[in-house]
Amino acid sequence: MRIETDFETRDLFDSWRAGSDTARDALFARFYNDLRRVSAALLRREGRVSLSTGDLVNEVVMRLIQLNQIDMRDKAHFMALSAKMMRRVLIDHVRKKQAGKRHHHQVTLITNHGAHGDAVDLLRLEEALRRLQAIDPKRAEIVELRYFGGLSVEEVAEVTGLSASSVKRSWQASRVWLMQAIGDGMAS
Repeated sequence: MRIETDFETRDLFDSWRAGSDTARDALFARFYNDLRRVSAALLRREGRVSLSTGDLVNEVVMRLIQLNQIDMRDKAHFMALSAKMMRRVLIDHVRKKQAGKRHHHQVTLITNHGAHGDAVDLLRLEEALRRLQAIDPKRAEIVELRYFGGLSVEEVAEVTGLSASSVKRSWQASRVWLMQAIGDGMAS
């Protein structure tokens, strides 16, 4: 069954790339629950964003619909792009809310497995991720997929083409680097 579903999904992506709104809508329906799960986990970690799970998912869907060109081949790539969109939506939302204010929203830099991490400022996290992107784009992508996308190590490995052990090592090293970068930013 999974193989049939994978072929159906690829066919839907091919049809969407060819301009089929019906295929696009079928893909959104197919992955809607996954998007809600990732959105809910992300918003739970952030805690103080005034967006609901549905609002975040709907905004991501709207942004995906507006893309002129898509290069998604499977669910993992779809979720990876959705993770990038969720990150942008959250950052845009926090920036809008924080315009003219001195305090920032706190988020927790953890995986989606329920572990507790250290609270960090979402805007500082964004700045640190941009710095990491300039130094090591692959590690920045791994953080984005794990943190904002809620993808598992195995799913990130599939999207990035790395081994699961490489993803795990990069994720751990990136978390340490980001916490240091965020800490340095807080000191300045």
